[in-house]
Order: sequence, then C-alpha cells, then structure tokens
Amino acid sequence: MNGILIVDKPTDWTSHDVVSKLRSALKIKRIGHGGTLDPMATGVLPVFVGRATRAAEFCENAEKEYIAGLRLGIVTDTQDITGQTLSEGARNVAAEELSAALESFKGAQKQIPPMYSAIKRNGKKLYELARRGIEVERPARDVFISAIEMCGSSGNDYLLRVVCSKGTYIRTICHDIGAKLGTGAAMSSLRRTRAGAFKIEEARTLHDILGSIARGDISKLLQPIDLLFSEHQETVLTEHDAEKVRNGAVFKANLGDNHYRFYGPSGEFLALGEVVGGAGRAIKSFFDPR
Repeated sequence: MNGILIVDKPTDWTSHDVVSKLRSALKIKRIGHGGTLDPMATGVLPVFVGRATRAAEFCENAEKEYIAGLRLGIVTDTQDITGQTLSEGARNVAAEELSAALESFKGAQKQIPPMYSAIKRNGKKLYELARRGIEVERPARDVFISAIEMCGSSGNDYLLRVVCSKGTYIRTICHDIGAKLGTGAAMSSLRRTRAGAFKIEEARTLHDILGSIARGDISKLLQPIDLLFSEHQETVLTEHDAEKVRNGAVFKANLGDNHYRFYGPSGEFLALGEVVGGAGRAIKSFFDPR
C-alpha cells in the first residue's frame, strides 16, 4: 500500500497520535506525517504510507497556510491560550491598527522559537526545560511570511490568515503582534488549511478514514504520490531512459534546466527529477522495486 492520506487532524491529538492510530489500523509500519501540528490545532495533516514516506520531507519543507485566532490583551508562557497566564491587560485596538501592524510581519523575518517547542538544546527538548521552569537563549531562525491578513473574527478574537515557510511558529507571530501593539496577545485557535499542494477541502476526518479502513476501501482515499509535485512539469521517458532512472544513472534529456516529474512509458510515476545542462537524473525515486 502506497499513497498519501489527507487527514483533518482533530484537536487534542498530537500528529504522532494520528500516525500511531493509522499505523495500528492499517497494520503497516512504514508510515509518517508531513509536518507537525500542535495538539490544539486542527486541519491538514498529510500522512504518508508505504513508499510515499520517501516524499514526506518535501511536504515538511513546503509552504503552509493557516487560519489563526488572535486574542489580544493576554500573554501566556506557551504563547497560546492553553498556557499559564503571565499578564493581562486591556486596550482597544481598532481593526485598522491591527491591519497596519500586520504589514511589518510580511516577507523575510527573524523569529525566536518559543520555549514550549520540540526544538532540542543539548539533547533536551525545549518544552521539557520549560516545564521545569528553565528558560534558555534561543537563536533567531529565518522564516518567510508570504501573506498575513485579517479574515474575520470569532467572538472577541481576530482571525488571521497566514501563509508561511517551514518552521514558522504561528503562536509566536501572535505573541509578537501583541508585543508590537503593546497589548500582549496569544493564539486562541489554529487551523491549517493547506500544506504544500494539499488543501483542507481534500482532508477527511480521522473517523471517516478509520471507517474506510474497516470497510476495506481505504484505497479510494489514498492520494497518489506525484500529486505532491504537481507544480513541476511532467515528462514521459522512453523505456531506455526510464531504465536509467531505475538504476540511478544519468540520461540525456532534451529539456530545459528544471525539476520534472519523470514517468515511464506505461504511465508509472518513477521519480522527482531534474535536468541540468541536458543531463537528467532522479532526485528521489518512488517506483516499486522489481
């Protein structure tokens, strides 16, 4: 069994919980996910099954889109509302003021990761240190925010749409917005609406997926591996060149320098490949070994 399941992760589940549940239900060891979501978050969690696990790294590195709840006037130790409150205040912030503040968060940014994160420091995860009341210096990391805008409200919370690079902490963005406005802020909700090529409209609940597994028709929900690389042009190889790809060899390609999806003559997806100077090669192969 090979393919990708687009899970709408439920709240209060870790990404690892979802993978473990599906590993048990599918009775398959080779399974993983394409980018961690916090337990409080919901939304798109691509789960890679069988040989598709070879593609998980590409999803982890892909751009993500979120809808986040921003609660002004509160600062917590986790930077979201699940943590302990460190301070509370009240200052009215007009939508126009918030909108203007968001402009400074677009583009390349330096972001200091939160203490409550799985980043390791000297072999220890930061959240393990944070739970013991230890705070350590964290070097700022390069992130890129392609888009950030208000998209509505929920009760007293603003809703933000954020499109960002790998490794961006949305709760840290919320915290930093609060600092910029002088009100404090915490993330009140988070829903991932896109992970690379996979959108929330394609996601299925864990309940639906487990039901499909029980009925024996899970293959209907498995997305093909090449869907992950849909932004790259496809090219169908001759049997001679396809054999070169299967053997990890370079072949002559009359194509421009770029990344491509390589297919065999029968339509089998072979590899994500590249062509440089008329020479083609596989970057990562996905064909079933003979």
